[in-house]
Amino acid sequence: MTLDIIKILKDVNFTEYEAKAYLALLEKSPLSGYAISLNSGVPRSKIYEVLGGLVDRGEVMISHENPALYTPLPPNELINLKKRKAESSFEVAEEALENYSYVSLNRENIWNITGYEPILNRTKEAIKEATGRILLEIWAEDAQELKEELQAAAKRGVEILIVSYGDLVFDFAQVHQHDASEEITNEYGGRWIVLSADDREVVAGILSLGKDSRAAWTMHPGLVMPITEVIIHDLYIYEMMKKHRGILESSFGPNLIELRNRFKFNSSGYSVAAKLGLIK
Repeated sequence: MTLDIIKILKDVNFTEYEAKAYLALLEKSPLSGYAISLNSGVPRSKIYEVLGGLVDRGEVMISHENPALYTPLPPNELINLKKRKAESSFEVAEEALENYSYVSLNRENIWNITGYEPILNRTKEAIKEATGRILLEIWAEDAQELKEELQAAAKRGVEILIVSYGDLVFDFAQVHQHDASEEITNEYGGRWIVLSADDREVVAGILSLGKDSRAAWTMHPGLVMPITEVIIHDLYIYEMMKKHRGILESSFGPNLIELRNRFKFNSSGYSVAAKLGLIK
């Protein structure tokens, strides 16, 4: 019978020596380490190491006498403790494996998303998974579609920095209005979105074409890094304009328009749809 119980205890993560020591304490306690060794058959050279492990896991209690005395956690409490630890371990393992699978599946891929709602839905999922920082460039009207998810992320302690095209007031985020919002909207004839979540995944694309809106979602580091840097550099410009607007505009025109004109490419008034080849 004792051998059967030892096997059962080994199945719930006891070593053989731990099982023998625990059973000896169930038969009689409190006992000193020396007495437990005699009653259980665990060698004296091992007994205090064995008891230390049981005490550390909360499965045996120790008194502060000299010599120290040991008493076992009652069997029903022991089983409940083991169950709680097992459930917690399974939950942690499940989350870790899901995340590992998620990352390994998507780290080398670039996924295409078509349609306004699917793009926003993918963006919402990225926001929900964020734990540290969200960087977002977006038009004000589209940002309202993400308000609930962004607000929830902020409540989790996620830092949220937004470059907004148009007037946007989110008191839970750091919002920086792009100085050239109107010019950019007129120049491109459309609205885009760029999101970086935890410098780990990005969603980037055009939102203003309805069902023909196009975006890419990826965790590929070769794209996550430069796309994240695009948003960060816009934040740099915002901070420089805030402190040195007069100097910069005297060199490059209102809202740095001369710089924009200098680096335009084929800017003949084509809309975003035309540039994407969706219309002739």
